[in-house]
Amino acid sequence: MSDTILFDYWRSSASYRVRIALNLLAIPYRSVSVDLLAGEHKQAEHLARNPQGLVPALSIDGQMLTQSLAIIEYLSETRPGSSLLPTAPPGRQRVRALSYAIAMDIHPICNLGVVFHIMQQSQDPDTARSAWMRKFIGEGLGAFERLLNNSETGEFCHGDQPTMADLCLVPQIYNARRWAVDLSACPRAAAIAEECERLPAFARAHPDQVAKPR
Repeated sequence: MSDTILFDYWRSSASYRVRIALNLLAIPYRSVSVDLLAGEHKQAEHLARNPQGLVPALSIDGQMLTQSLAIIEYLSETRPGSSLLPTAPPGRQRVRALSYAIAMDIHPICNLGVVFHIMQQSQDPDTARSAWMRKFIGEGLGAFERLLNNSETGEFCHGDQPTMADLCLVPQIYNARRWAVDLSACPRAAAIAEECERLPAFARAHPDQVAKPR
C-alpha cells in the first residue's frame, strides 16, 4: 500500500489538479473519498486533516498538505525532473499567473458553498445555479483566453509541455462543459485542454475514472 494518500472528491476541481500532478510525476498514491455532498468534509475526521474543511489534502513525505496549488508547487520542488513550473523566473511568474487566474478568480466564485448560498436566495435554485456557473466560468475563461495570446503559449499553456497552468485549465474546461458554457470565444484554451486530455496522466485523473462515493 502506498504511503501517499490523497483525500479528495471525484468532481472537485482542486482534487482533479492534484491527481494530474501525481500522475505526471509518477507518484503512486491511494485515493480516499471525502464526500462533499454528504458533508464529510465538515466532520471532525477531515477537519483534523484540513481545518478549512476543504479538499484535497495530501498525506506525503510524513506531512499533511493542503491547498492544491501549494501541493503542486511542493511536488514540483521535491521531485527531480518536474517541469510543472519553468526554471526561469519570468516563465514561473507567467505559469503562476495563468494558474491563479483560474484557481483564485474563477474557482472560488463557483465553489460548492458559494453556489449553494446563491441557490438558497432563488425561487428557482437550479436555474439560478446554471446561470451563475455559465456567467462566471464563461467570463473567467474568456479572460484566460486573452492571457494565452502570448508568444510563450505553445502546444500547452506555456511552451510545449504541461505545466501547473494546464493542470488548472483542464478541470475548469471540464466544469465549463458540465454547465454548458459557450466556449466559442475560447478556442485556444479548449484546444489546449483537448491536447492535455489525450495524455494518459490527464485521462487517468478525469472524474469519470475516479470511484464516486456510494
